[in-house]
Amino acid sequence: MTKDPVDNASSTTDARDGTLVIAPLPGMPLIHPGDDLAGIIGDALDRAGLHPHDRDVLVIAQKVVSKAEGRLVALDSVTPSKRARRVAARVDKDPRLVELVLREAAEVVACRPGALIVRHRCGYVLANAGIDHSNVDARAGTTVLLLPCDADASAARLRAALERRYGVTVAVVINDSTGRAWRNGTVGIALGAAGLPALLDMRGWSDLFGRRLEITETGFADEIAAAASLVMGQADEGRPVVLLRGLRWHGESNAAALLRPPADDLFRLGAGAHADVEIDP
Repeated sequence: MTKDPVDNASSTTDARDGTLVIAPLPGMPLIHPGDDLAGIIGDALDRAGLHPHDRDVLVIAQKVVSKAEGRLVALDSVTPSKRARRVAARVDKDPRLVELVLREAAEVVACRPGALIVRHRCGYVLANAGIDHSNVDARAGTTVLLLPCDADASAARLRAALERRYGVTVAVVINDSTGRAWRNGTVGIALGAAGLPALLDMRGWSDLFGRRLEITETGFADEIAAAASLVMGQADEGRPVVLLRGLRWHGESNAAALLRPPADDLFRLGAGAHADVEIDP
């Protein structure tokens, strides 16, 4: 029997000693519309000798989820509206792409030449509604990939299928790379989650000096997504699934819990949020 590579990595994965194992899943094939993604992941786990344990987390790249769910769109099939053409002229983008962005968006948050930031109908605020063409088969022509229709539901389905196969309790996070307000660079975030608390409420916990935390909530699923992104890579690495072992948690909430309601989002208010506050030079 093949020795579990994750077990080889560390003799203990108890979160109390701070040990976390992050293992990319080798041997994942290219994913196509209609593929049984959970079955393909399970087959790759078996080939690698990686039998999931209770409380393991499988982080799955959004792109393979979207591909399996058939979220590919050929730009040649898109007829841009007048509104899409107006916005495209303003942001200097393909009107067909802008049409798809507007269809996926609940609102346009900001735009300028080269940038179109929207609030996706699922609540995420991100560029181009998350629509992308990287790691999409070039032979398919001018084709782009949309986000899953409901990433939390996708994560729940994948979790259920993997738990049936292995008879253990696992969690699933669907991650993607996105930019952040006021900071350069992209990081992995959780678009979907199942089986763990996406938002970890630490209010009431004690710090090192016994003071109770009053406002601390941790984006637990986002931190997991970012950790997995370190080994997934962003280019041609071909590692869309990562297994994490060693985390402990209580309770469950999906990734929708991470979304700040627009009414509470001070960033979109810009200078208006602090117009009456003077900053000493």
